[in-house]
Amino acid sequence: MEPSNIVLVGFMGTGKSTVGKTLASRLGWKFVDTDALIEERQGMSISDIFATAGEKAFRDIESETIAITLDGTRQVIATGGGAVLAEQNRKVMQARGWVVALTADAETIISRVSQDQNRPLVQGDVKERVHTLLETRKHAYDFAGKRIDTGSLSVEEIVAEIVAAMPN
Repeated sequence: MEPSNIVLVGFMGTGKSTVGKTLASRLGWKFVDTDALIEERQGMSISDIFATAGEKAFRDIESETIAITLDGTRQVIATGGGAVLAEQNRKVMQARGWVVALTADAETIISRVSQDQNRPLVQGDVKERVHTLLETRKHAYDFAGKRIDTGSLSVEEIVAEIVAAMPN
């Protein structure tokens, strides 16, 4: 039986949104980026939510958004990098979808995110923040059913690997 949803998890800059769009197109499924959905519903950027309400308020909104989104089916869902930190999110992801973790080494991530001003957790010294966050989250994605290192693969290669590994 094919999964009702595919949930992409992973550190920022590992390719969740880029891979998710291509994967959804290939499967004929809907693509949902939970960060984009949060920004649309809240009427402000993630950075602004962090600045005005704080990380805890953002994480609460994120958990609610993930749970509501996972009520649907035939979706490829790209989650925010820190979404896996809450146990309730991990549980609902596993219960209502097949979880795929996208990974990359620190240097790849730094090169991908260093120019992006919309990432509140890497403001300031990007290298130091990425290394610190990677260390604190090194086991956060272990619950995923599949792991793919996106560092040296093209989007098409990653999508092909996910499709080939899909439970059926």
